[in-house]
Amino acid sequence: MTDQLKKYLFEDRSVRVQAVRLHETWLRAQENHQYPPAVQRLLGEMMAAAALLAANIKFEGSLVLQIQGDGPIALLVVECQSDLSLRATVKIREGREVPADGTMQTLLNAEGQGRFIVVLDPRRKVPGQQTYQGIVPLEGDTVAEALQHYMKASEQLDTRLWLQSDSQHAAGLLVQRLPDQGGTARSESTAETLARAILLANTLKADELIHTDIDTLIHRLYWEETLVAFDPLPVRWHCPCTRERVAGMLRTLGEQEVRDILAEQGKVRVTCDFCGKPYEFDAVDCSGLFAPARPMPEQDPPTVH
Repeated sequence: MTDQLKKYLFEDRSVRVQAVRLHETWLRAQENHQYPPAVQRLLGEMMAAAALLAANIKFEGSLVLQIQGDGPIALLVVECQSDLSLRATVKIREGREVPADGTMQTLLNAEGQGRFIVVLDPRRKVPGQQTYQGIVPLEGDTVAEALQHYMKASEQLDTRLWLQSDSQHAAGLLVQRLPDQGGTARSESTAETLARAILLANTLKADELIHTDIDTLIHRLYWEETLVAFDPLPVRWHCPCTRERVAGMLRTLGEQEVRDILAEQGKVRVTCDFCGKPYEFDAVDCSGLFAPARPMPEQDPPTVH
């Protein structure tokens, strides 16, 4: 079954609820990697979070969640396009052990230098528009808490997140207050709706979030509420790497550097950081990378009768 993200609005249109549950997408993310359990948990939660947040961007482009760490994990990155296609990568410091019971703080903020970064990158920028990048210290014990800290620090809409992942599924729930459109009474009503939505979501157990389908989950939480449901949105894994793109990267290294690698290793091996797919270029392949383009053979002009 296709992975999906579903959106709901409370009846007064003041609070949105979104839920996502990934299986095929999450398995694809792990396909060519052997992530330690603690890394697997953090990356799965970030993938669910990225899908939930990207579902609300108002432009064609990408949202990137990135944690730069000073512990055993140097980098966690998840990119989600506006069509909810995802890719992700992890950088673990060479020679550093990742304990199974490691937390976000011990693995990424051991020296207090960890940073949480959110990037919004429109594909078609209007004149003067730039890629947005927000950076905050890495605070909180979980990915959800770190994101909520970022949202508060950057004065975003009041948002709460619940995230979980295991080896098979990554799932998340978002509750978010929408901008007020009215006076004091409207604001007070919105605050009450938000508080109720959060109170009910806080009853979630970790196993419920991971193992329960979205419709059942939302019904269990909000069966007494009137929710407006929207059409589900498909979520998928997508890594744009190709052999042609890797060849282009090798050309940028230069012919001499590629020859040096060939002399040392016999082949040039490149592995995609995101999907883990391996690419190999032997001596013949590498010669072809730098061979001058052959001009098209000249043709005799057509005979006129």
